[in-house]
Amino acid sequence: MGRRRVCNNARVTDVDVQALLDPAAVEALAKFPIDLGSLSDETLPSIRAAMASVPKPELSDAVTRTDHEVPRSGGVKVRVHRPKDATGELPCVYWMHGGGLVLGSYEGDDLRFDRWCQRLNCVGVSVEYRLAPETPYPGPLDDCYAGLRWVHDNAATLGIDRSRIGIGGASAGACLAAGLALLARDRGELPVSFQLLIYPMLDDRQITPSSQWLDPIWPPAANTYGWTAYLGAAKGGPDVPIYAAPARATDLRGLPATIISVGSIDGFSDEDIDYAVRLRHAGVPVELHVYPGAPHGFDSLLPGLPISKRAARDLEDWLAARLG
Repeated sequence: MGRRRVCNNARVTDVDVQALLDPAAVEALAKFPIDLGSLSDETLPSIRAAMASVPKPELSDAVTRTDHEVPRSGGVKVRVHRPKDATGELPCVYWMHGGGLVLGSYEGDDLRFDRWCQRLNCVGVSVEYRLAPETPYPGPLDDCYAGLRWVHDNAATLGIDRSRIGIGGASAGACLAAGLALLARDRGELPVSFQLLIYPMLDDRQITPSSQWLDPIWPPAANTYGWTAYLGAAKGGPDVPIYAAPARATDLRGLPATIISVGSIDGFSDEDIDYAVRLRHAGVPVELHVYPGAPHGFDSLLPGLPISKRAARDLEDWLAARLG
């Protein structure tokens, strides 16, 4: 945390990220046990192990959870969450977990769907996509597409309403969700009714002022590592596909209704706000929330904060309207 001097369009700004943090977050962040700013090929195994050792949250018995392997996908797995006593066809939220494209697991989505399945009477499907650098682009996105196709193909068996399948993700998962929405639009095979993007990781170029801020959770060094692991030497160059880094897309017409939420001091805030504006200019129904004083990952890492509870309510209100 601290100051980072950046230059954009010949204007120099000096932002004290620490001073802008929500006061309630400062104490909580001091206890965060993992330094993601140290991500490298050497530290990646130990950071993955540390994240895997975090105690699992207590879940209710009101939601059933079943794992499935997607045929002919090279081992892609999905976890289906469904309200235990629900009947008939329900809307579905297809989800991609966060982790900078190099960390995380679909197990991290269990608590989210334990809440959403009960409150919103929906099915949740979380996908276990392969991680970079072991599997660079397009592997993870291909996995997500294969999982979405499986959901559509098996909707009747799963009790899912095909006309109400939306996609979403957080951070790197939201990068994959935004890329998946573009890919689904362009291939025209799998309808997507909405996209929910929580502080999406959209731009590999790291050219905005906020991309250089020392976010206490996901600083520029971590972001550089994640994108490089995913794109290799192509990162920041002219030939990165829009499906890999959705901020590069110039035509956003025809995308589904979208919500974007991000903290005001998140390194992704500039690219996320810009994406929301461009979606609006493309005629896409879009709702944007920027939460004051919130860093990256605030809602999941600091769920007890008032600003995190507010963000959760906003997302659930928007989802309830989409799910009918």
